[in-house]
Amino acid sequence: MKKLLNTLYVTTQGAYLHKEGETVSVKVEHEIRLQLPIHTLTGIVCFGNVSCSPFLMGFCGEKNVGISFLTENGRFLARVEGAVSGNVLLRREQYRKADSLDSSLIIAKACIAGKLMNARTVLMRTIRDHASKPGIDSISKASDYLAHHLKYLEQQSALDSLRGIEGDAASTYFDVFDNMIMHQKEQFFFHDRTRRPPLDNMNALLSFIYVLLAHDVESALEGVGLDPAVGFMHRDRPGRASLALDIMEELRPILADRLALSLVNLQQINARGFRTSETGAVVMNDETRKTVLVAYQERKREELMHPYLNEKVEIGLLPHIQALLLARHIRGDIDGYPPFVWK
Repeated sequence: MKKLLNTLYVTTQGAYLHKEGETVSVKVEHEIRLQLPIHTLTGIVCFGNVSCSPFLMGFCGEKNVGISFLTENGRFLARVEGAVSGNVLLRREQYRKADSLDSSLIIAKACIAGKLMNARTVLMRTIRDHASKPGIDSISKASDYLAHHLKYLEQQSALDSLRGIEGDAASTYFDVFDNMIMHQKEQFFFHDRTRRPPLDNMNALLSFIYVLLAHDVESALEGVGLDPAVGFMHRDRPGRASLALDIMEELRPILADRLALSLVNLQQINARGFRTSETGAVVMNDETRKTVLVAYQERKREELMHPYLNEKVEIGLLPHIQALLLARHIRGDIDGYPPFVWK
């Protein structure tokens, strides 16, 4: 349990990570700032100008601790991991299902259904908590529209049609996202989803949390022996973790969007923590990034009821539980993949 939740995030520019016995040691300006036993870690995420020794990389590979390298504003660059492990029979079956349009359609439908239901729950909770605020009528209409899409989803028999529904639903959801921002409206507004680079504070915040979630989902898939690069809704593309993107769809609204809104609405972060670079990209400073990382880790420790397992689980375990359920479906142990639905 502890290992699943322990990811080391290194944001201090110029930091150097190296192996010290059975520990990971973080050195800044020739001074050791942190030292952690390797068995307490499940992953390491390095932001910006952070380097690692080759011996540490090999050590982490042996211990199944993935190391991800990101730009300072959270764009994924590369991932270092050890020899590929996992059940070769499971991966072979995963590839067969990915090559089958019928099998891909079934899993993709489940992922999109989970995304639409969880996005709708985010909208409905906003309606419940802020019933008298401006823009609530628009949120209510968007919620009804997503409900309509859910009914229409089951009738689809082609992946392109599913992607069309998913894209239209995402557009509807993000059209009212600005209405869910209740405080700091002048500094944290949302007009359009912008990526690579994010062009405003809210998009920068969302992109950063999405990267954190992608790291956790990819690690979870590798942990059960699945290939994160071979997806069902997102098709193969060099350098893209397509299956991680599939599973992320159902988890984004509750693990990322809800957290971003809370950070802004509770004024845990402010506009002073963001700056616009010469290229127009908006990036967070170290202090704000650390605030978001702490909030993300705290969010992962919260508990909720898992509808399929019918028991309380920590939110940080959701990627691992969903990866395991997907692996069981691919093996044929359960008839379908049950997406996580937040209630």
